[in-house]
Amino acid sequence: MKFGTFLLMQSPSARSSQEIYARGVEVAQTAEALGFRSVWLAEHHFSTYGYLSRPAQLATYIAAKTTRLRVGTAVIVVPLHHPLVVAEEIATLDLLSGGRLDVGLGRGYQHYEFERLGLELESGRARWEESVDVILKAFQGRPFSYDGKIFKIPETTIFPQPVQKPRPPIWITAQSPDSVEGAVRRGFNVLTGGFGVPIERMAEFRRLFDRVVAEVKPREPLEVGVQRAVYVADDDADARAAAEQARWNMRVTLSLRNNYQRVEDGRAIPVPAPKEPSIDELLDRYLVIGTPDTCVRQIKRIQESVGITHFNCSFWFGDLEHARVLRSMETFAREVMPAFA
Repeated sequence: MKFGTFLLMQSPSARSSQEIYARGVEVAQTAEALGFRSVWLAEHHFSTYGYLSRPAQLATYIAAKTTRLRVGTAVIVVPLHHPLVVAEEIATLDLLSGGRLDVGLGRGYQHYEFERLGLELESGRARWEESVDVILKAFQGRPFSYDGKIFKIPETTIFPQPVQKPRPPIWITAQSPDSVEGAVRRGFNVLTGGFGVPIERMAEFRRLFDRVVAEVKPREPLEVGVQRAVYVADDDADARAAAEQARWNMRVTLSLRNNYQRVEDGRAIPVPAPKEPSIDELLDRYLVIGTPDTCVRQIKRIQESVGITHFNCSFWFGDLEHARVLRSMETFAREVMPAFA
C-alpha cells in the first residue's frame, strides 16, 4: 500500500492566504519526514472551499522544498484551460521535480467555477475529450497537429518534454461510472472517494473497473486509489467532533456539485443536503476517523472492498487546528502505516 496525503487548502473561517499556504507547505514537508510517498494538490477557484488555483505552481515549490516526496495534482480541471498550457505546465513540473510527478486530471463539476471563467459546465465533456487527446499527443516528443471541433492546432511541438517516459503517470478522479470506464479505456489509473462517496459505491466502481479492464486489456497494469478524510482521534468524542468538521467539506462539495451552492463574500457556505448521513453513518461509510485500531480496520475494509494500491489521506479538512492535523499525521505514520508494510 502506498500512502499519500491530500491538500484541498480550504478555510471555513476564511483565514489569510499566507496562513493557508504556510500550513500547506508544512503539511507536505511533514509528510515527507514521516514516510508518506506523495502529496496531492487540488485545483479550485473563487471561494474559501479551496485557495489553490494553480496546483502545478505550488507542486513545483513543494518539489523544491523536498527530496523524495512525489508531487501530484488531484486534480487539474482540464476544461478550464487550453490543453497546450496544461501539457507545458505538466512537463515543466515533471522536469523541475526530477520526475517525481503524478498527474491527476479531472473534468470539473462546479457550475460556479466554469461560469466565472466564461464557460458552461455542460461543455466540459467535449472539451475534456479533445484536451486529453491534445495533451497525450504533446507528450510524444515530436511535432503534431490537431483538428477537432473545439481545438484547431497547426503543427506544434511543446518544450520542455517530461522527464518520465513515455509520460508521467496519469490518474483520473472518478466519481461516476462514466468516469471510471473512460479512465480505463484511456489506460489511466483511477482515484475515487473524496467526501461524498460511501464505501459501497466505491466497491461498485471497482467491479466496473475490473469488467472494463477485462474487456479492453490495457497494455500496462492500472492502479486504483482511494481518497478519504483521515483523523486519528484520542477517543470517541474527539472522533465525532472531527467528523463534524468533515461534514463542512461534504456539504460544500455536494452543493457545488449539484449547483445549489452559496458563496458570500468569497466564503463557501455549508448548505445542508435534503438528506444527510448521521455522524455514525459518516464514521462507518464515508470517513477514516477514530483510534489507530479503528483507522487500520477501516482502511483494510476499503482495501478488501475496492482493491486499492494507493490510499490518499486528507488529514486537513474543515477548520481543524494545524497542531491537531500534524499530531494526527504523526500518530497515523507511527501506529497505522506499519500495519500495511
